[in-house]
Amino acid sequence: MAKSSNNLVNPSAREAMDRFKMEAAAQVGVNLKQGYNGDLTSKQAGSIGGQMVRKMIEAYENGMK
Repeated sequence: MAKSSNNLVNPSAREAMDRFKMEAAAQVGVNLKQGYNGDLTSKQAGSIGGQMVRKMIEAYENGMK
């Protein structure tokens, strides 16, 4: 059985990633709750992931300056 790819290298980072995800969801207007969010549409989930990627790229670019 293949190892899950969503395991964080540093398990204590999970809380920070959860906060980051909640912040991204709020920014795109998606009501994300703690725990199970299987009722989200693909569009909603994608908008959260897209916002997270935009913020990570922005942070990386700002760090390069």
